[in-house]
Amino acid sequence: PSRLQIVCVLKSGPRNVTEIIEETGLGQANVSKHLKMLAQAGIVSRKPRGVSAYYEISNQSFFQLCEIVCETLSIQLNAQAKLIEELVAAVPNE
Repeated sequence: PSRLQIVCVLKSGPRNVTEIIEETGLGQANVSKHLKMLAQAGIVSRKPRGVSAYYEISNQSFFQLCEIVCETLSIQLNAQAKLIEELVAAVPNE
């Protein structure tokens, strides 16, 4: 969840650690740890700017991929919910 929060903050543009902390409410050590992991995974990149480092999403296609995954999961969950409804309806009431 913390990484998702950070990614959502970065969707609107580059942020430094302080800005990410302010927007997410997460602690400094937590944000730094997750940014390091996101950078190692190639999801975010780090660019020095003055005395700060700014993080941004490495490839904006990342959000298209997220949308595809979410749409696919939504379709699967809807199909499962429909199946459950059909099974419940098929069970006789006692």
